[in-house]
Amino acid sequence: MKKIIALIALISIVSCKNQTQNKANLSKTMPTEKAITDADLENAVIYEANIRQYSPEGTFEEFTKDIPQLKQLGVKIIWLMPIYPISNTKSKGPLGSYYAITDYTKVNPEFGNLGDVKTLIKTAHENGMFVILDWVANHTGWDHEWIKNHPDYYTQDDKGSIIQPAGTDWSDVADLNYDNKAMRKEMVEDMSYWVKDVNVDGFRCDVAGSVPNDFWKDATMQLTKIKPIFMLAEAWEPELMKNGFDMDYGWDTYHIMNDIAQGKKNVKAWDERMSQIDTMYQKEDILMNFVTNHDENSWSGTVKERLGNASETMIALSYCAPGMPLIYSGLEYDINKRLRFFDKDTISKVKGKVWPLLEKLGKLKNTNIALNGGKNPATYTKVNSSNNKDVLIFKREKDNNKLIFIANLSEKEVTFTTDLSGEFLNYITQEKMVINKEQKLTFKPWEYKILVP
Repeated sequence: MKKIIALIALISIVSCKNQTQNKANLSKTMPTEKAITDADLENAVIYEANIRQYSPEGTFEEFTKDIPQLKQLGVKIIWLMPIYPISNTKSKGPLGSYYAITDYTKVNPEFGNLGDVKTLIKTAHENGMFVILDWVANHTGWDHEWIKNHPDYYTQDDKGSIIQPAGTDWSDVADLNYDNKAMRKEMVEDMSYWVKDVNVDGFRCDVAGSVPNDFWKDATMQLTKIKPIFMLAEAWEPELMKNGFDMDYGWDTYHIMNDIAQGKKNVKAWDERMSQIDTMYQKEDILMNFVTNHDENSWSGTVKERLGNASETMIALSYCAPGMPLIYSGLEYDINKRLRFFDKDTISKVKGKVWPLLEKLGKLKNTNIALNGGKNPATYTKVNSSNNKDVLIFKREKDNNKLIFIANLSEKEVTFTTDLSGEFLNYITQEKMVINKEQKLTFKPWEYKILVP
């Protein structure tokens, strides 16, 4: 009997030891950092990292060194442009396009290795940031193994030849066929690998509107079983945010800012856009505000080319308007050149006028809930003036916190009156400003003020 009792005790000890060991092993494999939440989105700034052009070396390692600096700009989400191997077949330019992918689960050796990616993500998490990968679900490069082993994964013409995406000049990529369920399954498995094994926090999805909504809905449902993620669609369609996405591009907002800066439109167009957003989107939908991104910089022109003397005003507006502001690599360093897209280029990392501006705006976005722009945003209210054509005034408010944005969105000096009254702090200059009702205010061309009570 004593032997039996001793044996039971031994089994119990071994069992407990094994359970403890299993929990220890599990903790080593499961993500330990804080997962992204809706609350994080309310005051976030997103940063688009062009690894190839960010430094002379063009590596993950060099970018990772600067992550603590990005924290100074209020950045909470880092979006990495595609980090995967690039196809040589039908390649454009000497290095090819990031968006012509040969393998969704490998790393482009031009930038470094998987260990470097994990270090980048770990460093971001340690600095209170999250990392999302650029995901290209619409097409692959011509060297992807699916071309050879699974041609049925692709759209084919009547002769059975794989084709590029219809209506594009993207000859370096092959169009994927979403009628094929096996391809869909593999696509979700590849996305899951990055979330489960590498601990990424979500995806920015290239030409998301060209991929069926039901795929995104299913993919997001599968991915969120691993951990909470953030999904950004390179698209404007509201339907995408009903099918798994958290944020769309504010394309029309961007175009209107360009048109106003170039004298083609005025404040009326901005007001119409804000009304359009209220009509098209749900309260919890988020739009990304930007003055530049990788496509616009390379193909449409630099911020200075497009916005000219209105550049600073439009940057400030992108932070104060509802939504989430974007910084594209180089904006913080006053970049004034179009980065080459298919070849090596380099950003000159010299801090000029824009860095301190972004630092101030980032702090304001992070700390003042009157600028909340996530799924529970601050309100936006237009304030009238005696010159609604040239002068934009609006108020953001949440939980008794207020912020007022005033700007002359024209290239001429304007004098106007407004119903605003009170004593305010000009956030950018930290100077006090008193406004009396019906007081005449004169603003220089493109002058703006961000006022907090």
